[in-house]
Amino acid sequence: MAAELGQTRLVSLDVFRGMTIAGMVMVNNPGTWSALYPPLAHADWHGITPTDYIFPFFLFIVGVAIPIALGKRVEEGVTRDVYLKILRRSLLIFLIGSFLHLFPYFEFGTWRIPGVLQRIAVCYLITSLIFLQTNWKQLTIIGVVLLLFYWLLMTIIPVPGCAVTTIDDKACNLAAYLDRTVFGLDHIWRQAKVYDPEGLLSTLPAVVTTIAGVLTGLWLKAKRSDLEKVSGLFFFGLILIVLAWCWNPFFPFNKALWTSSYVLYTAGLALCFLGFCYYLIDIKGYKSWTKPFVIFGVNALALYIGSGLLARIWGIIQVTGADGEKISLQGWIYETIFVRLADAKTSSLLFAVSYILFWLFLMWLLYRKRIFIKV
Repeated sequence: MAAELGQTRLVSLDVFRGMTIAGMVMVNNPGTWSALYPPLAHADWHGITPTDYIFPFFLFIVGVAIPIALGKRVEEGVTRDVYLKILRRSLLIFLIGSFLHLFPYFEFGTWRIPGVLQRIAVCYLITSLIFLQTNWKQLTIIGVVLLLFYWLLMTIIPVPGCAVTTIDDKACNLAAYLDRTVFGLDHIWRQAKVYDPEGLLSTLPAVVTTIAGVLTGLWLKAKRSDLEKVSGLFFFGLILIVLAWCWNPFFPFNKALWTSSYVLYTAGLALCFLGFCYYLIDIKGYKSWTKPFVIFGVNALALYIGSGLLARIWGIIQVTGADGEKISLQGWIYETIFVRLADAKTSSLLFAVSYILFWLFLMWLLYRKRIFIKV
């Protein structure tokens, strides 16, 4: 989705997107999952780490791009073609996410139905349709109501089969119960077993994360001075962060449940970070350092799909290790090259950094040829 304000390219949004997708690929591809620095792993349940910022940042960015891309169409009058384009894009993203889960064995009996791209597709669809029918005040009200409604649902409604309903329990909370009931245990995230971090009910607050991005996009599009725009990003960002910490004791930060406090906190951080990028890049013009992130940002979908497929492929290719045992090609590369370089956590990180640098080279080739893969 193009990131443009009028005729001016919003480079800061491309850079923010590029940083976010690069971070997502890097934390998804360590040398070994058994040796991670804490900031590069998700919080086990309640709490938050820098890795937990990545997905909400991406949804926020999707939201920012919506009024920038669709705003002119709204001003000219929403037609049937606009709705069809939104529906087509959402469906394609959902299908690509499903393909990545099914590849390479296509075992539909254990197909994980939710997922990262699937959530992006659903949030994009819902938020775009809301955007076409509302103004910024109505969007704000919808966002607030959804966060409060989700909080009430998660804390008041009892879960069948549980003596105590609590969000402190990975199984005995409403979101996990609905995931197991609607999707079935064979179609949710296998590592979690009793819930899915991109599940059904938690998509409601994820939509609010995207709405926060839409409101930000509207703010940037408005006829204000650059100073007013960047000041507003920091002001509203800090307000959301304070509100998030006030809510945290009652509804703790939790990425898997996408709690309302988590929405406010990550949206606040995203506003501040985008404000910093906007000031530094689009206002002050310091762009020399941004090229790698622009390269990632303009081909974010290609990077996510390609890196995911390669990781899956070399994870299933079996080779003979130094001890004569069969290991994956990825494991062989890690043990042959990276394990020798440093301690376990640093070696695992070096592998992840090398992986993202490899993909930077491939994305640079696409960028050089002006090939931008979009849906």
